[in-house]
Amino acid sequence: MTPFGQRVRALREARGMSLAQMAEGLGVSPAYLSALEHGKRGRPTFTLIQGTIHLLGVIWDEADELVRLADLSHPRVVIDTAGLDPEATLLANRLSREIALLEGEDLHRLAAILDEAATRRDST
Repeated sequence: MTPFGQRVRALREARGMSLAQMAEGLGVSPAYLSALEHGKRGRPTFTLIQGTIHLLGVIWDEADELVRLADLSHPRVVIDTAGLDPEATLLANRLSREIALLEGEDLHRLAAILDEAATRRDST
């Protein structure tokens, strides 16, 4: 499941809306919406994101979060390390090979390291 799919599913269920009802409201098939929620389809289109926001009656902050999650929800990621330090290539390849073996706590720790690096970078 992608972060976008997980959030959409939670919002849909919180509003008591079935997958079939939401799919009909968006003009897509229930199979497509299910695949999108479960990360078996690529990043949703801008039109689908906006339709989801409207259909679910999402407020501004949640809408911004859905747009952000959609951008981060492509299930097949490519990391281009051409021209970067060899350590970046090593890390990208190790992550690709080992990510399926990491537990939730490990994923949260790695995300925290990236957040710390972004904070340092933004403060300079």
